[in-house]
Amino acid sequence: MTHIRWKFNDRKSKASVIGTVALLSFAAGSLIAARLALTGRASADSNRVFELRVYHVVSGKLPALESRFRDTTCNLLAKHNLSVLGYWASEDAPASDNTFIFMLAHSSRLAHSSREEAKKNWDAMRADPQFQEVVKSEQNERTVEEVDVTYLRPTDFSPMK
Repeated sequence: MTHIRWKFNDRKSKASVIGTVALLSFAAGSLIAARLALTGRASADSNRVFELRVYHVVSGKLPALESRFRDTTCNLLAKHNLSVLGYWASEDAPASDNTFIFMLAHSSRLAHSSREEAKKNWDAMRADPQFQEVVKSEQNERTVEEVDVTYLRPTDFSPMK
């Protein structure tokens, strides 16, 4: 390893060089950060829509619903291009016993909207024979009382677009 030593005749010269290096480092870092921020905005999919799904679960059936999603539904959603961002269960009572939440992101690079793409993907999933089995089992042993679905668009200042 090579070490470079600079010799300065006075403290003022040394402080000046250190200050200049610090200023140049700060400027370079600022330019890189600004470039990355602009790149992120330019590549954001402006035709993206989010779907928030809140499942109100039959009392005592939350573990069964979580198992169903873990073992079957997650794979079906992925198979039909339904991109899940995450699954959540409430920590706070009373919702902790009967609320299951997940969020999806829909985007379309085609001429039609993300909402149309979402509908197409949901329709394909509902027609899937494997999902029909899930529906059939739900009729035999009901786990969900009600589902609230909300489509969301990101604001222009949202970190997630």
